[in-house]
Amino acid sequence: MSGADKHLVVLATGGTGGHVFPAEALAQELAAGGCRLALFTDRRGGSYTGVLGDLDTYRIRAGGVAGKRFVALLQSGPELAIGLMQARALLRKLRPSAVVGFGGYASVPTMLAACLGRLPTAIHEQNAVLGRANRLLAPWVARIATCFDAVGGVPAGAASKITLTGMPVRQAIIDLKDAPYPAIGDEGPIRLLVMGGSQGARVLSDVVPVALAMLPDALRRRLSVVQQCRPEDIDRVSQAYDAAGIEAELASFFNDVPARLAAAHLVIGRSGASTVAEITTIGRPSILVPYPHAIDDHQARNAHAVDEAGAGWVLPQSAFTPDALKSRIESLIGMPVVLERTAANARALGRPQAAKDLAGLVAGLIPNGADGDRRAA
Repeated sequence: MSGADKHLVVLATGGTGGHVFPAEALAQELAAGGCRLALFTDRRGGSYTGVLGDLDTYRIRAGGVAGKRFVALLQSGPELAIGLMQARALLRKLRPSAVVGFGGYASVPTMLAACLGRLPTAIHEQNAVLGRANRLLAPWVARIATCFDAVGGVPAGAASKITLTGMPVRQAIIDLKDAPYPAIGDEGPIRLLVMGGSQGARVLSDVVPVALAMLPDALRRRLSVVQQCRPEDIDRVSQAYDAAGIEAELASFFNDVPARLAAAHLVIGRSGASTVAEITTIGRPSILVPYPHAIDDHQARNAHAVDEAGAGWVLPQSAFTPDALKSRIESLIGMPVVLERTAANARALGRPQAAKDLAGLVAGLIPNGADGDRRAA
């Protein structure tokens, strides 16, 4: 990254975690390499913390169009047009060496303005299918960084721009990437980690305690469950576990998820990009229940990518019943060699070097950067 010293890189992102996490990881890597950074977002982006919170931040008008009806699309058009003009004016003033987008419609005006200005550009796609915004931008940008070997929704002619970098994860996860899979003894505890995510945690609270209560007594007594629940669900889930005689620790938020992931024998959760990246970086087997209402069904695509790699199992929400989950867990615990092999496959799927690889891709876009690649869209 030494060739990138003093170059300005603009990051364009919204405020959701799936976009913010990789943007922050890239910002850390580029700043360490000597780049200057600026953040373009929209008024919904909120207040950022960490590295992003220290950057010069510019608010650009934007209008989301995914899933909207025709009237709403017409209303969004002027917002996008205004944002495009704002972004073009700011980019002309700042004269960045590269512009990187992380998806979401907050990034669209800035990335379109960068392409129109023939600036070096890249987008990062977190999921196994291009999101609506990135699909729109893909024909125009110079590079597309992805997190999965196979990515759906790529427009014709854009496949040659793809580089697999992976999904950056926090340092606390990377620090545990070599933690060995904990052996399952004949009588020792069996540790389950249930991560609900910000959406749909209720279905996990509804199904998991019932399923575990159906297990044989000897197996049930060995369970040690850590489960993320919505605040309003904690009391009833706690009562269900108490009634079943299952040791459980419940909270709406855990600040030590990396350590709990490393200790888990099996993870049950959603299949958002960040969740999948953290599970595979540490290397733990998982039962993934994709959020069924995600745009473009991207969580299902993420989960199937894990399943196809032998790194976990997909259980669609429509099939996520207590009976089905009880049978799956009982079968897996009875075959620890399968869990160990799946953990190894998960670790092989993970990309702990993702932030460095993404930074390398961006450095390659910068004139006089890492590989002198000056191409722009």
